[in-house]
Amino acid sequence: MKKVLVITYHWPPSGGITVLRCLKFVKYLRDFGWEPVVFTAENPSYQFLDFTNEKDIPEGLEIHKVPIFEPINLFKKLSGRKRNQALQNITSNSANKRNIVDKLGMWVRGNFFIPDARYKWIKPSVRYLENYLKTNHIDAIITDGPPHTNTVIGMRISQKFNIPWLADFQDPWTQVDYYSKLYIGKRADKKHHQLEQEVFKTAKKITIASPTWKEDLEGIGAKNVDVIFYGYDEPDFSTYSAKESSEFIFFHGGLLGEDRNPESFFKVVRRLMNEFPEIASKVKIKFAGEVDYAVKQALKAAQLLEVTEFMGMIPRQKVMDEYETASFLLLPINKALNAKGRIPGKLFEMMRSGKPLLVFGPNNGDVKKIVEEKQKGQSFEYTDEDGLFDYLKKALLENETGNFNQTQSVSEFSNKAITEKIAGYLNEITS
Repeated sequence: MKKVLVITYHWPPSGGITVLRCLKFVKYLRDFGWEPVVFTAENPSYQFLDFTNEKDIPEGLEIHKVPIFEPINLFKKLSGRKRNQALQNITSNSANKRNIVDKLGMWVRGNFFIPDARYKWIKPSVRYLENYLKTNHIDAIITDGPPHTNTVIGMRISQKFNIPWLADFQDPWTQVDYYSKLYIGKRADKKHHQLEQEVFKTAKKITIASPTWKEDLEGIGAKNVDVIFYGYDEPDFSTYSAKESSEFIFFHGGLLGEDRNPESFFKVVRRLMNEFPEIASKVKIKFAGEVDYAVKQALKAAQLLEVTEFMGMIPRQKVMDEYETASFLLLPINKALNAKGRIPGKLFEMMRSGKPLLVFGPNNGDVKKIVEEKQKGQSFEYTDEDGLFDYLKKALLENETGNFNQTQSVSEFSNKAITEKIAGYLNEITS
């Protein structure tokens, strides 16, 4: 069996959706003729932990770890955060909730930590892997980025040993939506772009998480690019059972920043409750994860706080438990220049859940196309209050959910099917 070196920062017990992409590749690669060897960080500062992810680590997997220096704990101390407090992306926070340390931290991150805050891990990782490869054979490399520190480590090893390399992008690099928020100067911007172009020239294959972002990468010089979606894992649904509820429950799981504030949705819900008192007592909104100050203010303005539950950070399995009883799953897309290509990783689990999705995002977006083609819900522009009102009126009063087919298969998005594609690309670049 051929061997592939998988370089990833996020690895169990890391929580959240980011870790799942690479973890699920590793879980299924053996089924398609590839033995993974994982390289990851020994002492990472993950935002939060989820030990249930460890069940997906294949038995007997070879794992290598190197210590990493991260400035996150120092930043938390300087910004007044607790050491064990999850550090969500401060670029998503309301501007009036960022203190001067947050703004300084964003500037330092963009101008001195290149490609990202884990850059100090590059040199020790390259040294370790150079020593390892002197006595161990590897047929190919996969990197998981961001953090694009992973990408740079893989590039250096590929260049040194002439090993074919597949660079996987969960998010773009210089085209990512928060890049412009990092106060990046001309010198640093040039360095970011130079490294990115070096990646394009070195990688034998590039994969990225959406069709639009594939086109965007090709537009700045990337070659041999294909789309690999996040997907969902069928075994995660082994005990799952979608249930009907006597309430009208709108559920969102994950970070809900200012850039995904569904103010129009809140206004529409309040309008429905006012015009149709018979449903008012049944409406409930539930948020699992970090919710930005601006979102809470919008809820307050719509007088919805009394029907809203803030659940805080909960394990992913608990999030899926919430899917079971939800009436609608909310999926707000970032209000950003690259929103057309933004496909949240949780999309595919949500489609598999058997519950209708309520998407807020651009009408030309990749998410809208996927959701509506698979008949898994409806997508609205953030400003389309009238269209949303008409849709929810029919849904809540007449049980008519429009473009939703509970039995429509989404099996092509399973992690196993997606990993088969990855294995095919590895065969291609090593042939």
